[in-house]
Amino acid sequence: MRRRDLIIFGGAAVALPLDVGAQQKAIPVIGFLDGGSPEAFGPGAAAFRKGLGDAELVEGRNIRIETRWAEGHYDRLPVLAAELVRIPAVAIAATGITAALAAKAASATIPVVFHTGGDPVKAGLVSSLGRPGGNVTGIVTLGKILVPKQFDLLHELVPKADPIGFLVNPENGVLKFDISNAQEAARTKGLRLQVMEAGNDREIEAAFAALGQRQLGAIVVQPDPFLDGRLDQIAALAARHAVPAIAAYPQFAVSGGLISYGNSPPAAYRLEGAYVARILKGERPADMPVQQSVKVEMIVNLKTAKALGITVPPSLLARADEVIE
Repeated sequence: MRRRDLIIFGGAAVALPLDVGAQQKAIPVIGFLDGGSPEAFGPGAAAFRKGLGDAELVEGRNIRIETRWAEGHYDRLPVLAAELVRIPAVAIAATGITAALAAKAASATIPVVFHTGGDPVKAGLVSSLGRPGGNVTGIVTLGKILVPKQFDLLHELVPKADPIGFLVNPENGVLKFDISNAQEAARTKGLRLQVMEAGNDREIEAAFAALGQRQLGAIVVQPDPFLDGRLDQIAALAARHAVPAIAAYPQFAVSGGLISYGNSPPAAYRLEGAYVARILKGERPADMPVQQSVKVEMIVNLKTAKALGITVPPSLLARADEVIE
C-alpha cells in the first residue's frame, strides 16, 4: 500500500495522497556553473537567486539549485557540466564563455543561460544576439570592452607609467581577444604592454616577484573568473610591491587595490536569474535575444592612492561611484 502523509491543520489531520519524498523529487533543478570560487562569487550567486525570486521561484520551495564551482580549474568545467546534465537540470546558468561552452557541449537540449563579458557570437555560443537559435541565450556585460577604459583611467592616475603590465589567465577562453584589445588600448596611449600569465596562486606570486625585472609602472588585471576570485591576493601583492593596479571587479578596490572599474556583478547575475525564470515558465532560449547588462561601477581607494604617492584628480573622484578613504 502506498504511504499517505498526515499534515495537521488547526488540530485536524489531513491525508495527502503523495508522499513528501515524491514531491521533493518533482522540484525542478537549476544548474549553476561557474569557473570561479564561492568565496569570490557568493554575492553574485545571491543576486542570481534574487532574479529567480522576482519571478516567485524560491530555492527550497519550488526550485532546487545545484552549484558547481571550478575554483579556477577550467579543465574541470566539462566534467561539472556533465554532472548537471545527469541530474538532470532543467536549465544551466553558466558564468563566462568557457563555462557556457562546456554547458553547451554537455547538452544540445537543456537550456543554457550564460553571463559573460565576451562576444557570444564569435565564441560560437549563439547564432546572433537578436535570434540566438538553439538552446543557448544569456546576458552580455561590458566587461571585455571596458578594458580600454581601464587603461584610460590608469593613465589618468599615473601618466608616466610605462610599460603597463596585463595580468592574464592563460586558460581563459577568449585570451587572444583580451590581449589584442589591451594591446590596442596601450598603443592608443603610446604605451608599451607586457603580458603577465598566471593560472594559479603560485604563478600570481611569481608574476609580481618579477615586477622589478620587468620595470612595470602599473598593472591592468584581465576580467577572468579565476583572477576575479584572487583579487584579495592581487591587491595585497600590488600594495606590497607598491604598483598601481586596476581590475574590473569592485572587490579589488575594497581589498586595497588602487581602483576598480567594470560592470556591477549583482546586476548581471540578477538578469541571468530572471532569464532562467522565463525559461522555466515556458519561453524558448532560441527566441530570447541576448540581453546586455550596462550598469558600470568605479571605486577609487584614496587610502591606497596616498600610500602610492598618487594625487587623484578631482574630476576622477567626482566620477567615482564610491571613494574609500
